[in-house]
Amino acid sequence: MRSIGELARASGLTVSALRFYDRSGVLVPAFVDPVTGYRWYTDEQVAPARLVAGLRRVGMPLAGIAEALRDRHRPAAVHRLLDAHLRRLEDGLADARRELSRIRTLIEPEEFPVTTRLVLSRVDLAAAVDAVRFAVGTDPELPVLAGVLLDVEPDGVRLVATDRHRLAVARVVARIDGPALRVLLPVDAVDALRALLDTGVGITPEAHLTVLPERVEVAVADRMVTAVPLPYDYPDYRRLLHGATGSPTYRVPVDVAALRGALTAAGAPVLIREYAGTPHEVTVLGLDERGTLHVVGPDEAAAHAVRIGVNREYLLDALGAGDRGQLVLELDGPIAPLALRRPDDADAFSILMPVRL
Repeated sequence: MRSIGELARASGLTVSALRFYDRSGVLVPAFVDPVTGYRWYTDEQVAPARLVAGLRRVGMPLAGIAEALRDRHRPAAVHRLLDAHLRRLEDGLADARRELSRIRTLIEPEEFPVTTRLVLSRVDLAAAVDAVRFAVGTDPELPVLAGVLLDVEPDGVRLVATDRHRLAVARVVARIDGPALRVLLPVDAVDALRALLDTGVGITPEAHLTVLPERVEVAVADRMVTAVPLPYDYPDYRRLLHGATGSPTYRVPVDVAALRGALTAAGAPVLIREYAGTPHEVTVLGLDERGTLHVVGPDEAAAHAVRIGVNREYLLDALGAGDRGQLVLELDGPIAPLALRRPDDADAFSILMPVRL
């Protein structure tokens, strides 16, 4: 048996940290003296304590540390957990760099306006706009959501749209000249941009996008659309991505045409739920014991291990966004967001909030 101080020295954790992980139920001592309250650990607990110490040093949340300990004899599960945490760290670092860049310009304004230029595939940019346009918000009380965010990264641009109930994300690889930044295009400008991209068919494969402090210019061949960005800070969409695109419990291949047919067929089962005084049609998706996806009716609920309710119109919009023959449906249960992802493009997906059944 090892005292708490001995385990601390052997693992790299402090005594106070070991007490915390005991209270949290993550790393419980093998024996606690009922008289003195001293904690005692076995030699077999040294390796788990070292794992906890390593995860703690890289900022793994408490729930993730507990999950890693539970699954430490299943390396594949722990590797998925580590990969998801690494993505969160990388996203956080990218966000921090963008914010620090913005802060620097506030402290020391540039003598000349900063300009970022992008050269993108016209076809890929059009597909990205199609993949997110349906999720743009229309609530006049939330003007920050009435547009599409262009999140420019070092090697491409991410397009994002959300109305709080659904989120759509697509990414386009680009040649970038200038700093990373974010710009929020109003929906009218997005629609004009999409029409412009169609005019380049057979003329040029490229679109040129220029971001200036006061405007955004998109040029295809000899035609141009100019837009004034919306003056709002867009919500931190990456927070939702972390919870909905990590390691889902279920990943189900979906034939888009077949699922659309099942949703729109005469007599397709729906529930009616009211939101903000307006009735909405809700589709219930269920997975049977073999993991097969079904559109579930009220009398079939007991035959499905997992069920999730989703706004029928929103689901049809997500299925119809862009040219999608196959999708992968990802879900964790009836109260977690549902994700629809393209199997050949990890950066293109839609997230739909569930409807409580």
